[in-house]
Amino acid sequence: MIFQHLRDLREDNNLTQTQVAEILHIKQTTYSGYESGAHRIPIDALIALADFYNTSIDYIVGRTNNPAPPKK
Repeated sequence: MIFQHLRDLREDNNLTQTQVAEILHIKQTTYSGYESGAHRIPIDALIALADFYNTSIDYIVGRTNNPAPPKK
């Protein structure tokens, strides 16, 4: 599975893969694997990404096309 929304979020925020990888404390190649679907994204990374981009995990993984953050 390719996580197009993850790439879109990164690009919409004018970030490089290296910058996002630094936020997650991982290597750029690992993060690239997340975007391409070559690596499974750990739940702690999904939570961190959803919080960072103020969106839902469902949006990141393509379960919804609505990027609005979840209602609390």
